[in-house]
Amino acid sequence: MKKINIAIDGYSACGKSSTAKIVASRLEYKYIDSGAMYRAVTLYFIDNYVDLTNDKKVDQALENINIDFRFNSKKEKSETYLNGLNVEDEIRTMKVTNMVSEVSALPKVRKVLVELQQKLGKKKGVVMDGRDIGSVVLPDAELKVFMTADKRVRALRRQQELLEKEQLVDLDEIIENLTKRDNIDTSREVGPLIKVDEAIEIDTTHITLEEQVEEILNEATSRMVENQ
Repeated sequence: MKKINIAIDGYSACGKSSTAKIVASRLEYKYIDSGAMYRAVTLYFIDNYVDLTNDKKVDQALENINIDFRFNSKKEKSETYLNGLNVEDEIRTMKVTNMVSEVSALPKVRKVLVELQQKLGKKKGVVMDGRDIGSVVLPDAELKVFMTADKRVRALRRQQELLEKEQLVDLDEIIENLTKRDNIDTSREVGPLIKVDEAIEIDTTHITLEEQVEEILNEATSRMVENQ
């Protein structure tokens, strides 16, 4: 069947990335973690003390950033590389999480990364997740999905992810961080988090990962048939 593009948007800790990775694997599509790209830029900004209010410094920093994804055959997953270094674990730390929405809201950062993401999606057969994939990055995607979930459930999931990386973070701190990120993501001027009219909505509060994967795969199959 003819390949399509799948855009998955939604709030933090709804299961977007986990779902997108499995969907891509089942369809043998390329998975692009747009959130990891913004996290990698954030990590670079933190490590290099880039002043977000200084346009010149931001421009210079962006010129020095190269982001790539490489498949780790031992872990059977794609990992994020920043200027040749594997930063997959480091970009998931709270220091990055606490700042990523502010960095993502910068128009210059979004412009650079959106152009790169659109280039990656030109050949079709891509599953990409983020905040503005269906609305800005891949507006012509054949399947658009919007994921949501109860905030406390999202916080518990994020806490478990951090525990698995041996990071113990108080649940209230995570809820506060999610609230802050939601506000920034939905109110920023460039590429805000929105549900486009044609997107199917999936509330993951009370369903399993496999159930959300199956729902998207069923929708994808129907779109592939339509586009034959």
